Amino acid sequence: MSVLDDPGLFGRLWAAGYDNGPNPDPGPAVDFLEGLADGGPVLELAIGTGRVALPLAARGLAVEGVEASEEMVAQLRAKPGGEQLPVAIGDMADVPVTGPFTLAYLVYNTLFNLVDVRRQEDCFRNVARVLAPDGAFVIEAYVPDPADMDRSEQQVQVRDVTEDSATIRLHRFDRAAQTFVRQTIRFDAQGVHLKPFGMRYAWPEQIDQMAEQAGLRLAERYADWHRRPFDGDSQSHVSVYRRS
Repeated sequence: MSVLDDPGLFGRLWAAGYDNGPNPDPGPAVDFLEGLADGGPVLELAIGTGRVALPLAARGLAVEGVEASEEMVAQLRAKPGGEQLPVAIGDMADVPVTGPFTLAYLVYNTLFNLVDVRRQEDCFRNVARVLAPDGAFVIEAYVPDPADMDRSEQQVQVRDVTEDSATIRLHRFDRAAQTFVRQTIRFDAQGVHLKPFGMRYAWPEQIDQMAEQAGLRLAERYADWHRRPFDGDSQSHVSVYRRS
C-alpha cells in the first residue's frame, strides 16, 4: 500500500500552513454554489479548513462536511462558525453521511486527490446515494495539459532558499495510469524533510463517464465559477451533474 493511499496524508502534512498558501478567492465559488443549493442542506467533500463551507454557512445554508484529516478540521474549528459545522471524519470516497443533500461539491481539483480510479468511481456512486432526487453534484478541476507534464518532469523547482534552509519540488508522471507523485523536499540543519503528494488526474470526458456509471449526467459545464463558456482552450472546468 502506498503512503499516497492514506486519505489523511495531505492534511497532516499541510494543514498548519494551508490557509497561508496560494488558495483562490472562494467568493465566486460560494456565489455559484449558493445558487444551486436550493436552500440546502449542502455537503462538501474534503471540507478542509472551511474555506468555502464557512462562507456558505454564513449565508444561512445548512452545510455538512467530510474530511479525512483531523488536523484540517482543527483549523476549521478554530474559525468563527467552525464549531457549528457537522464534519464526518473519514475518506471522501466513502461519503460517510446519510443525506439527502440538495447539493454536494468537490472544489479545487480535490477529486484527483483520490489516486486510484476505482476510488474516484466509488466517490461518484456514494455521492449519488446521498443526493436528493433533484440534487446536484459539482466538480471543479483542471484540464490536464501534457505540455505541463513535460515541463514538470524536466525541472527542479526551487521553492525557497534562505541562509538556513532550501526547499525544492520534483514531479514524476505515469502517463498510462494518469497519476503523478510530487515531492517537496526541505533541507535544513535538522535534516531532510519530505512532503509527498499524489494525484490521479482525468479529462472532463472521463469524469463524465464516471458520473454516468453512477447514474448521474452532465447538466452544465463552465470554464470557471463565473460561468464563462467552456471550450477547447479552457484550462479548468466547473461541471454540474444531476440524476439521469
